[in-house]
Amino acid sequence: MVAMIVLAGCRDRAAVRGEGPYADKVAEQIPKIERVTGLKFKQAPSVETRTAAQLTAFLERQFTESRAAKELAGQTQAYKLLGMLPDTLDVKQLYLDLLREQVVGYYDPKTKTLYVMDNAAPEAIGITVTHELIHALQDQYFNLDSAQHAVADNDRTTALQAVIEGQAVYEQLAVMLNGGNLATSLPGSWDMIRQQIREAQTAMPRLASAPLLIQETLLFPYLSGAEFIRSWKIKFPDRPPYAGMPQSSEQILHPGKFLAGTDSPPPRLALPTPTGGTVTYANDLGEFEVRLFLYEHLKDAQVAARGAIGWNGDAYNVVKTATGSAIVWLTLWDSPFDAADFLDLANRTVAERYTAKDYFKVGTGGRKYTEKGRVIVVRPVTVQGIAGVLYVDAPAGAAVDIDVNKVKITRPR
Repeated sequence: MVAMIVLAGCRDRAAVRGEGPYADKVAEQIPKIERVTGLKFKQAPSVETRTAAQLTAFLERQFTESRAAKELAGQTQAYKLLGMLPDTLDVKQLYLDLLREQVVGYYDPKTKTLYVMDNAAPEAIGITVTHELIHALQDQYFNLDSAQHAVADNDRTTALQAVIEGQAVYEQLAVMLNGGNLATSLPGSWDMIRQQIREAQTAMPRLASAPLLIQETLLFPYLSGAEFIRSWKIKFPDRPPYAGMPQSSEQILHPGKFLAGTDSPPPRLALPTPTGGTVTYANDLGEFEVRLFLYEHLKDAQVAARGAIGWNGDAYNVVKTATGSAIVWLTLWDSPFDAADFLDLANRTVAERYTAKDYFKVGTGGRKYTEKGRVIVVRPVTVQGIAGVLYVDAPAGAAVDIDVNKVKITRPR
């Protein structure tokens, strides 16, 4: 059944026409959303129901479209080389299973349509319609479709998703609580709300059993994104967050300087052509995923958070060699102290992951490990006066390296 919702031009309230099981719910929620966001719908999205088979077909298209498939394959290989995903994991299938488990409805910016599953539990419909209507409203003020299709720009995309999903979560809660600014009306309850969001997500069996990286990258836009929007609302209660969007997960995790206008976006790095092989994929992690890398191997949340603070840009290359795949990963840091801390922790990750006990000294402060058919080099570097750490993990016999003097640094304005 299809419900077409049409908005008539009206300053105070959108007039909705249409038939179908969700038309009344959409009509009820639109004015509430407009009130809490301070934004008017320019037009209503179409609303349609979808079967489980139609959802599966939609999700399959998202993962098999050539650009998306290449991004997923490249990132998956990088995360496996960094030990953040099991080597045997079928990531595409896992994501399909997760989304089929989680999705009650979704807004598609390509078709400007809100889809609701025909077998959705009645108690989930109201929350889903509200959340997805907020996405439809966002799309009228910020191009969601372009934001979802960035290539080789992982950290920036993570930040954009955090704003998009964070606002949807935050305003959805505001609607549920009959309006008001949650940033000021529930100052002591935010930790409880955060915990409830996490518990609601991880109660789903497939997500609860997924690798840490998958769990946390799926939760980050909702949890840290909502916290960022909460900080935004305190600073700018009447301004939508679409102008001057954050450029990195660092700005989502530490919004104070960003919201004060004193925080410059992190530099963008381009690595030179490596020796010993051919680059097949390039991207970055960002502070949030550096934190996940450390936690994956060290299992200490405080140490991981401390080790990632001071991040000042990173980039990696996946490299195809004659004997297998390698990764070259460069991180830059705010200070030599931050770089030295990460260098120590990166060495500890090698020791934990490979049970490595012995190493050779490389230059001043660097180490070279030969374990399980791999050669791992972790060494301090300086790039254009900035302290950094170079991490290389390659098959034994593959002389993979880069000239750090040829790294290109671009500073966004």
